[in-house]
Amino acid sequence: MRLVQLSRNTLAFPSPEGALREPNGLLALGGDLSPARLLMAYQQGIFPWFSPGDPILWWSPDPRAVLWPDQFHLSRSMKRFHKSSPYRITLNHAFERVIHGCAEERDEGTWITDSILQAYHRLHELGHAHSVEVWRGDELVGGMYGVVQGALFCGESMFSRAENASKSALLVFCRAFAQNGGRLLDCQVLNNHTASLGAIEIPRKAYLEQLAELRALSLPPHFWIPRVLFSPFD
Repeated sequence: MRLVQLSRNTLAFPSPEGALREPNGLLALGGDLSPARLLMAYQQGIFPWFSPGDPILWWSPDPRAVLWPDQFHLSRSMKRFHKSSPYRITLNHAFERVIHGCAEERDEGTWITDSILQAYHRLHELGHAHSVEVWRGDELVGGMYGVVQGALFCGESMFSRAENASKSALLVFCRAFAQNGGRLLDCQVLNNHTASLGAIEIPRKAYLEQLAELRALSLPPHFWIPRVLFSPFD
């Protein structure tokens, strides 16, 4: 298979089945990060991921890491922590601060470049990208963000500045998402952290089949309205 150079004159992507096996799932380069192109990519199971100074790279891994929200792994220690959690968890209260937090809290450097920040902020303004915030008092101590595709949520990144903050964000979001008809979370590539929370790998073909089915579904419109998902005072 060869790497495809995208044209700025068309939004078309090559089939994910043509993605290179090594590095895992690299499909194309170039194009732009316009909302229309990003949405076209997510609709086909493709996402951008590239380092500062590199061209835009587009990926569709095989296998794909996913998490069914009702299969979130709640360890005994996390269960004890959450019962007396000090955190207030909100939805869509501070998207820009969350994505900046994800960019900053990386010892190994970040792929969340200025162009990524701007592109996903535009997706958020258009109602396609969403954030979950974890607060300790008035301090933002963790969060996550991603892009919705019907009843599927494509998780992009998370960060934590306090004990169990990102785990708390994912736990509370999974419960609310499932209760409102959400069916699957895309974790892209499996790592130790997401595996410990219940994520597994499935073949890309199976993921694309799930994506095609779940894109046609929808959550209640009010679900994405900024609100409190969890409060220790409830």
